[in-house]
Amino acid sequence: MDLQSIKNRFGIIGNSPALNHALNVAVQVANTDLSVLIVGESGVGKEAFSHIIHALSARKHNSFIAVNCGAIPEGTIDSELFGHEKGSFTGAVDSRKGYFETVSGGTIFLDEIGEMPLGTQARLLRVLETGEFIRVGSSKVQKTDVRVIAATNRELLEFTQTGKFREDLYYRLSTVPIRVPPLRDRPEDIVILFRKFVVDFAERYKTTPVQLDEEARNMLTNYQWKGNVRELKNIAEQISVLSTEKLVTAQQLSKFLPEANMNRLPMLAPSSNTQPGNEFANERELLYKLFFDMKKDVTELKKMFLEILHNPNSAHDVESRCSMIFSRMEKNCSILYNQPTTSLQLLIILNR
Repeated sequence: MDLQSIKNRFGIIGNSPALNHALNVAVQVANTDLSVLIVGESGVGKEAFSHIIHALSARKHNSFIAVNCGAIPEGTIDSELFGHEKGSFTGAVDSRKGYFETVSGGTIFLDEIGEMPLGTQARLLRVLETGEFIRVGSSKVQKTDVRVIAATNRELLEFTQTGKFREDLYYRLSTVPIRVPPLRDRPEDIVILFRKFVVDFAERYKTTPVQLDEEARNMLTNYQWKGNVRELKNIAEQISVLSTEKLVTAQQLSKFLPEANMNRLPMLAPSSNTQPGNEFANERELLYKLFFDMKKDVTELKKMFLEILHNPNSAHDVESRCSMIFSRMEKNCSILYNQPTTSLQLLIILNR
């Protein structure tokens, strides 16, 4: 099966060399029983690679299960993976098979493997080395035949150096590593993916798909996409719902990109006597002054509230002072956030 057929079958969009390399490795390793470690940032589509490997393997007609190790509490993950006996812990009213027992003959995908507790890592290592496991609360050794595919968005090798991940398990899992590239390293795929998402949305809701002008396409391509494909899909659907125009400009697009307007801090205009390299120092001094003034205002407000608590009759006397302080704080918050700040928004900020 050629690479394009695999992309069509599993809904993989893109032609970047890094993506194609990762897919080629997945195809080559699929027909073996080797453990695979898929590495990539959150949102790049690591689970899709696990489905590809399973579907192209000799185990394709047997069970496949995906387990998010980060979503299972530490106290129950051993029971979930390896099963337990009746009465082995509080609430264990019946014996239960774990995933490694029920999926025997198939494939188990362990997502967020870096979140797995050290004790569970030792159990997993034994399964990988001998195919044996013991249920929680039992002394009977059982056998299983499961192929393990793991995935992580962490650097597990660094975890091994800090004691957060077993080094022997790391090398046992990463027999064949697959590194899925982040979206920012696939600039040629970004506009294609965006078009796919908006067309899918338009077909689902019977609307006309939005389009981007050239400047907007350039902005989309140069954006960092820290949430990767997942973030791009969210942005595409937001634009499809909220955009009033079907041809989206760069200015309109910037309103949907979280990092496009991140610089909300006040900035000093350079004066004729500003020395080179001192601009940051001036901005820092301005920030210090704003925060210091706000801290003084908060302290004064606390004193006023205490005064009212001890002497309710003084509420009318401190009302004007309180109003003046709130007005000053609203002004300072407006400078910091580069937008008008109401009293309600100010109270929310103070409660953070």
